[in-house]
Amino acid sequence: MQEKREYVLSNQLLRLTPSVGANINEALVGYSAKDFQYKLSIALKESHETEYWLSIMDESKLFSVDFNVYLLDIVEIQKMLTSILKTSKMNNLNAKNQTS
Repeated sequence: MQEKREYVLSNQLLRLTPSVGANINEALVGYSAKDFQYKLSIALKESHETEYWLSIMDESKLFSVDFNVYLLDIVEIQKMLTSILKTSKMNNLNAKNQTS
C-alpha cells in the first residue's frame, strides 16, 4: 500500500515538473506578447501545482528526501515568472499608450 502511494505521488510530480519548463520554452517562441504572457501564466499555474505536490510529498514522510530545497527552488521560479509577467504586461501597456 505504501509503495502505491509513493508511486502515485512521484508520478504526479514527474508529470508536472516538465510542464513548467515546457511552457516557459513555448513562451520564448511565442507568436505575440499575449501568447508569451499566456504560456508564462500556464507555467506559473503549473509551478503552483508542483509546489502543492512537493508539500504533500514532504508532509507524507513516505520519502527519505528533504523537499524543502525543492520547495524553495519552485518558490523562486514563481517569483521570477511573476516578475517577468508583470514587466511584460507593463511593457505592453506602455506600448499601447505610446501609439494612442
